[in-house]
Amino acid sequence: MTGLLAAPLFWLTVTLGVFEAFDALSRRFGRHPLCHPVLWTVPVLIGLLLATGTPYAAYRDATFPISFLLGPAVVGLAVPVWAARARIRRLAIPIILALTAGALTSIVSAVGILALFGAPDSLLASIAPRATTTPVAMALASQLGGIPSLAAMIVLFAGVFGAMCATPLLDWLGVRDYRARGFAVGVSAHGIGSARAFQVSPGAGALASLGMALNAVMTAALLSLLEFDDIRLHHILNF
Repeated sequence: MTGLLAAPLFWLTVTLGVFEAFDALSRRFGRHPLCHPVLWTVPVLIGLLLATGTPYAAYRDATFPISFLLGPAVVGLAVPVWAARARIRRLAIPIILALTAGALTSIVSAVGILALFGAPDSLLASIAPRATTTPVAMALASQLGGIPSLAAMIVLFAGVFGAMCATPLLDWLGVRDYRARGFAVGVSAHGIGSARAFQVSPGAGALASLGMALNAVMTAALLSLLEFDDIRLHHILNF
């Protein structure tokens, strides 16, 4: 058993197998929000690592191909955006307005709630970039004095929660335009939300990819300006 756990392909196979099993379950139940594959794959893998006494460093090394392919996969999201460039150009003003509102709301809502409960600066800085992608969030959290690992976990939770709740929430709000739905999911739930948008509609996926990319830039710019001016987020909220 020890030799099997140390085999280079073991954890890679287990990870892909567990995800595929829960993805099949998700398809079986019509992509029900509570059946999102990431929601169940992560705790199952954590349980397997704990049960076998496998350190995270060993798991990370064994699943490096997945991490490596994540980069090209994210870059590949630019393909549908480029294909829809004419339609996106016509929507430039609504996109800019929605992006600004979404980025500001994401930062102020998360930081504001924690600030009301007296959370320390490190926690505020860790949750501020929650709607961006993991690498961006970790870099911003480090720059603002937060905890990069905590920021990464918050981003993962925000993405899964957003992908789970997007469809029922937007249906309840009466938002029917797939372009608006896709962009909203991309801004609020980054890559995981964009993947969900592609399952609904290629057009929604293209706008979600655009929203994910633009929100990462917008959030980074806003938080970098705050850090540059040495202004703490909770001071702004208290003002």
